[in-house]
Amino acid sequence: MKIVFNRQEIINAVAPLMCAVSGKSTLTAIEGILIEAVEDGTCTLTTFDLEKGMRLSIHADVEEPGTYILNAQKFSQTMRVMEGDTVTLTVTQNLQACIASGKSTHRMNALNGKDFPALPPLETEDGFTISQAVLREMISKCMYAMATNDQRAVLNGCYFKVTTDNLLTVACDSFKLAKCSADAPIENGNANGAKLNHAFILPTKSVNELYRMLKDDERATVRVTKTLRNIVFHFDDLTFFSRLIDGLYIDFDRIIITNHKITVQVNRERLIAALDRAALVTEEKVAGSVRAHVRLEFVGDLLKISATSTLGETYDEVPLDLHEGPDLVIAFNNRFLIDSLKSCSADEVKLSLSSPLTSINIEPASTEEIHELFMLLPVRMKE
Repeated sequence: MKIVFNRQEIINAVAPLMCAVSGKSTLTAIEGILIEAVEDGTCTLTTFDLEKGMRLSIHADVEEPGTYILNAQKFSQTMRVMEGDTVTLTVTQNLQACIASGKSTHRMNALNGKDFPALPPLETEDGFTISQAVLREMISKCMYAMATNDQRAVLNGCYFKVTTDNLLTVACDSFKLAKCSADAPIENGNANGAKLNHAFILPTKSVNELYRMLKDDERATVRVTKTLRNIVFHFDDLTFFSRLIDGLYIDFDRIIITNHKITVQVNRERLIAALDRAALVTEEKVAGSVRAHVRLEFVGDLLKISATSTLGETYDEVPLDLHEGPDLVIAFNNRFLIDSLKSCSADEVKLSLSSPLTSINIEPASTEEIHELFMLLPVRMKE
């Protein structure tokens, strides 16, 4: 195999591929980039860590076609330190790779392309097309609530449900839940003409990588195809694919309390600012220290915020625009509460509560285009 690359183009192409390179594995092939060069001048680059993968094609001068695997980290570093505008990659049949640019050369070992793990089907008959901006916004509101190492595997990701002109996203761990629903134009990509009704759970790492790739551009779209165990996101210049989490998602509607006894309305920015000040006390950086909770006291038309830790004490007051129901004292993990409020897009938020030991619902005070609900469990206060 012999290929002549534009050095800057290959550097730009390799950068996003690194997210799907395995760091430590007994399988050497998934630590590398699969390079497939064909005679028409197309060079396809693929990385796959057995959970998620990425593939893109670039134009190159292919003098000898071939398929080989090069260590991704070494290949990327070598391309960055080389000089000159073009780089020549040569791989011999005895699996010796040579990267040359000007008078500089670098040699490394290669693997046969046949050693690369089998990829999932990248084109299927079921799928849909959706705005990248809509999908990105929906993910941004829920990703903070995803679990990363929960014993219940279905919680280690984000749940998506796609129906005709509607997208629902849900994320939940042992403490918090985020649920968002939005009406949006979704193009049906099912080959058999069946109505859109796709439900799947995308792993946390794949959600984070997908979020980075999506553009905040209403004109940009992404085509999505899926099978029972895998999903593929087709962008203009690259393809991102991931395995799906197998299992039924939790019945989230059943655990959301809808008949709370107390309703409070407050300015979101004022409340977040007060909680940020309380974080100076609640978020201790000392090793072995226990993170302190923030105490909220709803009294009349006032919300009193306080916290105490080894770092000191804090007290703040935020006026309430509405308070229906009895007074209440309740405590939360301050960081979880701040994250929940920041995910809500409204200027005025409605807080629904019942007792010091039941969850709180955080919702926009007025009707929004995206229907949002964020639930957070309280912490038990010491007597």
